[in-house]
Amino acid sequence: MDGAVKLLEALAATVGAERVLTDAADTEPYFTDWRRRYRGRALAVVQPGNVDELARVVRACAEAGVAIVPQGGNTGLCGGATPPADGRSVLLSLSRMNRIRAVDADNNTLIAEAGCTLAAVQQAAEEAGRLFPLSLGSQGSCEIGGNLSTNAGGVHVLRYGNMRELTLGLEVVLPDGRVWDGLRGLRKDNTGYDLKQLFIGAEGTLGVISAAVLKLFPCPRAQAVAWLAVTGPAAAVALLGFLRDHVGERLTAFELIGRNALELVLRHIPGARSPLPAVPEWSLLVELSDPHPDAVLDELLGGVLEEALGHGWVQDAALAASLAQRAELWALRENVSEAQKIEGFAIKHDVAVPVSRIPDFLAAAEAALRAVWPVVRIVAFGHLGDGNLHYNLSLPRAEDNVAFITRTADVNRIVHDIVDGLDGTISAEHGIGQLKRAELVHYKSQVELDLMRAVKTALDPQGLMNPGKVL
Repeated sequence: MDGAVKLLEALAATVGAERVLTDAADTEPYFTDWRRRYRGRALAVVQPGNVDELARVVRACAEAGVAIVPQGGNTGLCGGATPPADGRSVLLSLSRMNRIRAVDADNNTLIAEAGCTLAAVQQAAEEAGRLFPLSLGSQGSCEIGGNLSTNAGGVHVLRYGNMRELTLGLEVVLPDGRVWDGLRGLRKDNTGYDLKQLFIGAEGTLGVISAAVLKLFPCPRAQAVAWLAVTGPAAAVALLGFLRDHVGERLTAFELIGRNALELVLRHIPGARSPLPAVPEWSLLVELSDPHPDAVLDELLGGVLEEALGHGWVQDAALAASLAQRAELWALRENVSEAQKIEGFAIKHDVAVPVSRIPDFLAAAEAALRAVWPVVRIVAFGHLGDGNLHYNLSLPRAEDNVAFITRTADVNRIVHDIVDGLDGTISAEHGIGQLKRAELVHYKSQVELDLMRAVKTALDPQGLMNPGKVL
């Protein structure tokens, strides 16, 4: 206990006593994950204000042999930023490190500290006449460090890529307290290993990301958004290819929404209304964008959809006629997770398969699940354009659902075995955290696991960085 007291004193001397939180009322919000699935404890919540303070905090913890749990906006969905229950780690909150250090419009880059919210980065890019295209429902509260640590995706991956593709350089505090300055805004740099890729998606298990060089793009000055009723997932995949052939990179979003997902939004989200007279079995939200203000995207999209109607892929369509209508259509998609949270507990999956295999996955998973639970409610939605679906399951009656949740391991095995058989992944954009740690061992080869453990041992030999996550 004397060691813990000495460590807390050293941390207070580094960041200020008011930035070392130990009272239960102050620390409680940091110890529970967003879904309230996991709860932990820690010696303290420490809030460094710059990279020097961060490095000194990490060094002090390393010398004391105390584990560190990095946390950003605490919006993760797999328990990756929640401390262990033993109360012996230090939770490192990066929210005070929230400066935009530089914007280089000519180089189309921006340097943001890890504690910047995604919305703040988007705004800084917009003020420079540029776009940072990562877009998530939690963008007002999620932070760039967390986005990097989970390799966040979102609704525009098919056009711009996920955080790996949107990042040129990193600054990282290593487990021994040294700082690696890799903040280079270069598109080409073949001087050895691409070290930044070790830390993107590592969920804070190899080091603490403190800042990043992010890619910017021209702002879209013309947009078209439509809500479509399609005849099924196979028709949606066919339409995706058809659209890409006809509009190219103007296609920026292609989101699939199942009937149950839309009905939850209509039931629980005030002001939500169906864009079409009937709620379809399968809907698509399609967005085109172009940096040229005179691009006539409504006409282009309307023409393509007329042809799609002729092919039998599309049953009905509603094209947004104003900015407000575009926002209404997007709100239907973005509020699915919130509506589910209001509805109650579900067994959630964040899977990806090759786009061409999405119809196969949906058919096989439904058949296998209904063979065991005939009335299972399937809430399927997500980023069909890049092959990532959120596939969430519950039973309609609350009392039945309680028992169903206890069968999570059985449900996961059914869903994940089908995904694996289609050359897919059990985690497309949410990460592993605590939630999928055992599943990772089941589906990764021994060679992959050995390589991951070798990297972990090389960079974090004491095993102090975010223990109990990923591996």
